Amino acid sequence: MADKRDYYEVLGLSKGASQDEIKKSYRQLAKKYHPDLNPDNKEAEAKFKEVNEAYEILSDAEKKEKYDRFGFAGVDPSFGGGQGGGFGGFGGFGDGMEFDLGDIFSSFFGGGFGGGSSRSNPNAPRRGNDIQITVSLTFEEAAKGCTKNVEFPRIETCDECSGSGAAKGTSSQTCPECNGRGQINTQQRTPFGVISTQKQCPKCGGKGTYNPTPCQKCKGAGRIRRPIKKDITIPAGIDDGQMFTVRGEGNRGLNGGPSGDLRVAVSLKPHPFFQRDGYNVWCEVEISIVQAALGDELTVPTLDGQVKYNIPAGTQPGDVFKLKGKGIQVVNGTRRGDQLVKIKVVIPKNISDKQKDLLLQFNEASGNKKVSPEEKKGFFGGKKKK
Repeated sequence: MADKRDYYEVLGLSKGASQDEIKKSYRQLAKKYHPDLNPDNKEAEAKFKEVNEAYEILSDAEKKEKYDRFGFAGVDPSFGGGQGGGFGGFGGFGDGMEFDLGDIFSSFFGGGFGGGSSRSNPNAPRRGNDIQITVSLTFEEAAKGCTKNVEFPRIETCDECSGSGAAKGTSSQTCPECNGRGQINTQQRTPFGVISTQKQCPKCGGKGTYNPTPCQKCKGAGRIRRPIKKDITIPAGIDDGQMFTVRGEGNRGLNGGPSGDLRVAVSLKPHPFFQRDGYNVWCEVEISIVQAALGDELTVPTLDGQVKYNIPAGTQPGDVFKLKGKGIQVVNGTRRGDQLVKIKVVIPKNISDKQKDLLLQFNEASGNKKVSPEEKKGFFGGKKKK
């Protein structure tokens, strides 16, 4: 990691910069180093990738917090602190096992007086928990859809013991504490007499069997957490902050139960040229005053590549033209939004004397008031006489 530059340094920001500052700096640098504006420029290409990497981390509140606290070690998977943060709430896998809150409540309210039969069966099939991850996409990837390779931690059946929890060459045995019933009886003397209650067997956890020689890989749990790499399909038209589900790719179930789901949240990088408005796309095109006055054929960038568009004579600053069907595809549909092109007329700042004379001639030919020598100076940046 020694050859990496600090992400704040890459974006030209100080630590603690706001999300608005981060986004603004990213847009400026992404536009500056964009491959379309720097063809065959390897240095610009490298900087563009560096800027995108920095933005991916700093624009994500969770990753930014880890980076601020631990540096690259907090966001690089090779250090054990990158992807996978924030899965505790979904994985339910703190010390290698999942816990059923029902068992905890039953130990207080369902443990006696005939309530033992209502306790959840630890040997019953149980669905695996869902997992949530966040995937960062470019504007084009979200608009067009794509396939992304993601990595995340998932709880799976231990391949060493095939989920039995017992070491190789051994097998589970009937629990001697409860004789396979999964529950034990306790008696307590009270002023009202002796009360008998039932509770879950602490030795076998209510299963009725235990492993005298547990598997060393999973510590007898029968399941392990491991990093998974998976290609997932991003639906076309997905937007920033939206979420979609990949069925059956969550934590594996218990006792033959079904797997949970993988829930994918989308984080969208801003584009240097396009802005999204629902399924429509906005962009701004600069033209000269001559083009605005006389009309011209423009080359306009779209998500499908560059297209030609003829603007009429007399086009005004701020005019908006529509490119029908050049926007973003509706998620799980075929209809597409439009691209809206806003015109920006660029007024030259520095002009020659000849250009000044021509403009004055145009002004007079248009029937406008003649401009005096003193007014010429003031109009074109000179000092007016008081």
